Amino acid sequence: MAGHETHHILDLPAFDRPVKLLIVVAPYYKDIADDLVAGARAVAARAGATAEVVEVPGALEVPAAIGLAFRLSNYDGFVALGCVIRGETTHYDTVCNDSSRGLMLLGLEGACLGNGILTVETREQAVVRADPQGQDKGGGAAAAALHLIALSRKWAGQTKGIGFKPAGEEFRIAGTGQGPERA
Repeated sequence: MAGHETHHILDLPAFDRPVKLLIVVAPYYKDIADDLVAGARAVAARAGATAEVVEVPGALEVPAAIGLAFRLSNYDGFVALGCVIRGETTHYDTVCNDSSRGLMLLGLEGACLGNGILTVETREQAVVRADPQGQDKGGGAAAAALHLIALSRKWAGQTKGIGFKPAGEEFRIAGTGQGPERA
């Protein structure tokens, strides 16, 4: 059973420069969202990060808001928070899959983010997962974003180069015949 599992939790990273997080939350279930935000804020504070919170109408808008902020602002990382509780229709599947997919695509583009959007069967499951003194999924999402920020900063100055060209050799440039054919 998942309730009896033990998990390894990484220590929070240390930073030599300030970290600025944006917490984007869908407060559809306000009490649950408030607990998720409290957990995220507490973890951010423990790591010495500042955190700003913005609200969006629902879980589907969370990736859009993070995408805007990723392109237009100066945040180091993002925390996605919200809760989707299964209902009687397939809307649950759409919201869960599409919000998750949107966040994953942003991560693959380089956004340092933690996904704390709960996808649960019942309100009771959500309450346990959101509780900062319980499973603290909001805090876990903030920790994930902080770990990715640390990796991003670690790798920021490294380059892979643009290929290999032995000294004294030339290589052919692709083209249509206009301009030089060799470099």
